[in-house]
Amino acid sequence: MKIGIVGGGPAGLYFALLMKNLNPAYEIRLLEQNPDDATYGWGVVFSDRAVSFLEQIDPDSYLDIKTSLESWNELVIVHKGQPVPIDGSVFSGISRIKLLHILQEHCHRRGVDLQFETRVTDLEVFADCDLIVGADGVNSVVRQKYSDFFRPSLDVGSNKYIWYGTHQVFNALSLVFRENQDGVFVAHAYRYTPTTSTFIVECDTATWGKAGFGSMSDEESRAYCEKVFVTDLDGHPLLSNKSNWMNFIVVRNRRWYHDNVVLIGDALRTVHFSIGSGTRTAFEDAIALSAAFERHGEDVGAALQTFEKIRKPPADQLLRVAQKSLVWYENIRNLMHLDPMAFVYAYMMRGGKVNHESLRQKAPKFIAAYETYQAGERS
Repeated sequence: MKIGIVGGGPAGLYFALLMKNLNPAYEIRLLEQNPDDATYGWGVVFSDRAVSFLEQIDPDSYLDIKTSLESWNELVIVHKGQPVPIDGSVFSGISRIKLLHILQEHCHRRGVDLQFETRVTDLEVFADCDLIVGADGVNSVVRQKYSDFFRPSLDVGSNKYIWYGTHQVFNALSLVFRENQDGVFVAHAYRYTPTTSTFIVECDTATWGKAGFGSMSDEESRAYCEKVFVTDLDGHPLLSNKSNWMNFIVVRNRRWYHDNVVLIGDALRTVHFSIGSGTRTAFEDAIALSAAFERHGEDVGAALQTFEKIRKPPADQLLRVAQKSLVWYENIRNLMHLDPMAFVYAYMMRGGKVNHESLRQKAPKFIAAYETYQAGERS
């Protein structure tokens, strides 16, 4: 079987190596428009469950990923200057470029034909392929080519965000909420190497406009954000890597495949960064799609049908949680008056995935502290 893949992110690379595991004789060609050492952003974050399932799927690449992870066992939310720890969750961070290099190396070992700095504008390049995989992200060329069949929707979130790095090392996955004369800001921060952290700054449109970011240079924008989070950065500057203010784009597709063409990862759907599951869903798509071919062999039509049937329900469930989280962040201005404990409790309940009792099981120390706070409020 001949397979053509557009896009060299985690989804495309992981699918390529899994298909080579399935049958080394498969001819797999992956085309990526960027150089092999180019990436945007800084680090990516996984939950413990998201990392552990990789060990079962491909132990070789998992071992290399595991040795590069920075891990911590709690979430910390800072509101009104008070840090509130939340127990019960293990997270890990890794440099995005390191993750890509690991996956690239394992693809090379398995004999995948990786071609970088190759922009795909016409899918005729894969005319001889039995399967074409669109793993080319939010601005997917594959999705655009067959938009009449995939029937995509692209909705733009109202909040603005920008992806920075910093040498301030955060010892937990941290969410920091700050307010100034211009409005409300939140930083999503986590370390991904012993010396470097991701630092995403987010704010609503009114705050962004009043602060004047639209007319600021990169240096001015970073200086402003450094001032907002001066306590949290402890004197460390923010680092830019082609960092620009953006709106999150919510990508959905009515159909997942057309003939022998299928979408995975961000080309198929995007998951808001506030739930830290974008890379996880890319891996899960790759795993589910390769499992469908393991089940159906080279029957492409049957495999793609099974992929959508099996993968869509859990993916849709996660998307519902992600959408609620996105909306919660778009309305944080209305919650900033809350006391820290009440604010954090509202955060934990935002996705509708847990209730009070299930959260007690997951984060007993936090719930004990919250119930003590509640008792004090009632007395």
